[in-house]
Amino acid sequence: MKQARAIVVHELMLFLSDRRSVIVGIVTPILLATFFGFLFSGAGKQDTAKIPVLVSDADGSSVSRAVVAGLAADPLLDVKPATEAASRTAVRKGEAAAAVLLPKGFGEGAVRAFFGGAKAPEIVLLVDPSRATEAGLVRGLLSEKIFREASREAFGGSGGKKVLDESLRALEADSVPATPERESLKQFLRDVNRWQESAKDGPGADAAAGGPGSAVPFTLKEEPVTARTGVVYNSYAHSFAGMGIQFLLFVALDFGIAFLLERQGGLWKRLRAAPLSRSSLLLGKTVAGALVGLISVGATFAFGIVVLGIRIQGSIPGFVLLLVASALMASSFGLLLAALGKTPGATRGLSILAVLLLVMLGGGWVPAFVFPGWLRTVTLVLPTRWAIDGLDAVTWRGAGLVDGALPAIAVLLGYASLFLLVARLRFRWTDD
Repeated sequence: MKQARAIVVHELMLFLSDRRSVIVGIVTPILLATFFGFLFSGAGKQDTAKIPVLVSDADGSSVSRAVVAGLAADPLLDVKPATEAASRTAVRKGEAAAAVLLPKGFGEGAVRAFFGGAKAPEIVLLVDPSRATEAGLVRGLLSEKIFREASREAFGGSGGKKVLDESLRALEADSVPATPERESLKQFLRDVNRWQESAKDGPGADAAAGGPGSAVPFTLKEEPVTARTGVVYNSYAHSFAGMGIQFLLFVALDFGIAFLLERQGGLWKRLRAAPLSRSSLLLGKTVAGALVGLISVGATFAFGIVVLGIRIQGSIPGFVLLLVASALMASSFGLLLAALGKTPGATRGLSILAVLLLVMLGGGWVPAFVFPGWLRTVTLVLPTRWAIDGLDAVTWRGAGLVDGALPAIAVLLGYASLFLLVARLRFRWTDD
């Protein structure tokens, strides 16, 4: 027992002697738990609940304006006006969860459908297929606002009275033989007319005018918006993008730790004596690490394609170039951590924390659209956010090389160059 106790004491003392590892081991779970607690409740709850919705009102009638105002007043929605073209672009890029297109003649058409049997106007709801839950909420709120405002206009507004009078005159002037149904309809319209007149002058005029009427006959066409027609959303595509980038970074981390172990073993001193510059060594290590990472992420996506039906529905060259750029970024990041770290143990702890934060804030664990608005903006400075969004664009969004992949590729290569430059400046042949 004495020997076992001595081993326990020795291991505890060894662990406590590395203060960086101890601090990282405590700080990491605190940061992760705090982030998810903030994300799904508490301070960030109200901001996170705001669903970005665009509205294109081509009608401009009192009914359509009231519907737009009702949507904008809802605490769950962040409503902004936009043209139809801008709405389609925003939904396609994932900048908005949905967009409502109110056609010209919508207000009058909804009211006429109440009394004259006119064809119900069609409203188009553009949706991001990856945000089905939010789209369903928008659909329900939109239906509620339309029912309320169109029925209010039909039974209390000037437009409704005009349509009602026209319908009544048309029925009375029609030479078709009278039937019980037609007489009942005429009487109904006369009663509504009398009710409107009495409600207008009576003490409860405001309440009557604001009260709900009968059902509004309108049709809602829901249209998923992607970069190409025929693109089918696959929920596995995003998760594989996030986890693929995460394990690229972990592979690079292992590569950086091995680089430090080589220095501890004296290999760097021997390399220093060889005709090899620091730049050549770092560049060679970066490319080697990127190739190893490509094997990992390539095998990951191959499994997703073969087994889970993930499809590259956008630019295939863009997808390949994104993987290469992501691998180079991750490999250079691993070497940067190795150049900054003093010992493999301390570097491993700090690197794990850095990788987890990069992937978490980059939208690898949960989609970035659930973040509060300010956090979505802040995370645009992270290379992982660009890598994951780029892979989403060329897989299930169906984006092309120029509009979907090239911006992310440029950012990732820029970060790779920056990481390599800093690593080159901080690189030391010895650990003293």
